[in-house]
Amino acid sequence: MVEMDSGEKRLNELGYKQELRREMTLFKTLAISFSTMTLFTGITPLYGSSLLYAGPASLVWGWVIVSFFTWFVGVAMAEICSSFPTTGSLYFWAAHLAGPVWGPFASWCCAWMEAIGLIAGIGTQAYAGSQVLQSIILLCTGTNKGGGYFAPRGVFLAMYICLTIIWAVLNTFALEVIAIIDIISIWWQVIGGAVIVIMLPLVSLTTKPASYVFTHFETAPDSTGITSKAYAVVLSILVSQYSLYGYDAAAHLTEETKGADRNGPIAILSSIGIISVFGWAYILALTFSIQDFNYLYDAGNETAGAFVPAQILYDAFHGRYNNSAGAIVLLFIIWGSFFFGGLSITTSAARVVYALSRDKGIPFSSIWRKIHPKHKVPANAVWLCAAICILLGLPILKVNVVFTAITSICTVGWVGGYAVPIFARMVMAEKRFKPGPFYLGRARRPVCLVAFLWICYTCSVFLLPTLYPIKWDTFNYAPVALGICLTLVMLWWVIDARKWFKGPVRNIDVQDGKV
Repeated sequence: MVEMDSGEKRLNELGYKQELRREMTLFKTLAISFSTMTLFTGITPLYGSSLLYAGPASLVWGWVIVSFFTWFVGVAMAEICSSFPTTGSLYFWAAHLAGPVWGPFASWCCAWMEAIGLIAGIGTQAYAGSQVLQSIILLCTGTNKGGGYFAPRGVFLAMYICLTIIWAVLNTFALEVIAIIDIISIWWQVIGGAVIVIMLPLVSLTTKPASYVFTHFETAPDSTGITSKAYAVVLSILVSQYSLYGYDAAAHLTEETKGADRNGPIAILSSIGIISVFGWAYILALTFSIQDFNYLYDAGNETAGAFVPAQILYDAFHGRYNNSAGAIVLLFIIWGSFFFGGLSITTSAARVVYALSRDKGIPFSSIWRKIHPKHKVPANAVWLCAAICILLGLPILKVNVVFTAITSICTVGWVGGYAVPIFARMVMAEKRFKPGPFYLGRARRPVCLVAFLWICYTCSVFLLPTLYPIKWDTFNYAPVALGICLTLVMLWWVIDARKWFKGPVRNIDVQDGKV
């Protein structure tokens, strides 16, 4: 008789039957988790604005500070994941940790924040991936100065939609392919990241001195409208806070991972460790390779002032070799990272929507919880996420601050979802907690407290205005969008959902023929 997998055994104890294929190894789970965080996708799109706010020193040391606090969040989540290896992950954790009285409400809040954050996360990858593709096309066709093609809004939106649809198709019909792609992804980013980190400073004709990179502080009130140095520093660290999350992807795949009660926590912590080191190295490589700081933001430069990392790469390779071929190759490596990241986030988002609809927490749940009969994936949930993501991108045609809004919605929703189970774990009675192989013991309260406070700070700063004076084209719409979404969700809870939503619904009894 084949011994039952430890993750499946714990899943059964929690009241769920094994429905998804449990084929993921630790390495595959780590690959998907790492792909969701990704080396390039967080840093690249926000690098230029963060550098502008307060100069290189704030950006460089901000990554170190954020990495430090991220470990507290990761360790707290790893302990919970070890005890609750389920696809519902965060909202399942919230329900069980908050107890029978507050569990349904905690689960409701966590599930919706996570769903909103993950779906917006697909949009951030599609938008920034389209930005990189826009820069690649521009450099391939002759640069901005040489009459190159700079994709207009309509074409940019088409790229955004195409990426979203490709990810949905792969998530519907090719789970085995995704697992292979994610193995490729981790090597793509490790090897590609190493190539960029090593090659870029070597190719650059000149490099900035260490004193500039590590100690130079300079605000740009003429460009940002921000005169407060403290405020400028807070905004300059946003790039790090946006980059260092997503490690919960390993938790979403625990029902498909072998030995998930052990391998889930290992994948979470390994992802944080890898991205902390490689991310800092990537930031240093870009910053050391800056040729002319002010020229990076000039709308008349070779990349139309639209994408600072692309201009840094162009300056390095054109300065050395008098052509942009090297810059295009490295931009393609970066674009691949966005492709892998979007694919992984689509996987995670669909799993959360599937798990929530399995517990009847989404309108028309019977549709979204259906599993594809052949491929055994939540196909309808995948396409629901893709459709909402496309709707989020439609304002690209008219509005300039779409990426700021989508990024803020993604971060506040996604990271805010972490706060609910961590807070519940911090205040619950220890005797009610059944620890898994990874257990903090007495350290759990201080670790959870630091993690919770850090998450609250992170969510707060992403709702701040990022440019002054505040006008229609500089206003951060995230508080309004999030306010509307969360108000509707809370109203639904008060008026109706609290009467019937009880959090995760046991389904193993159904398998045994009992009601």
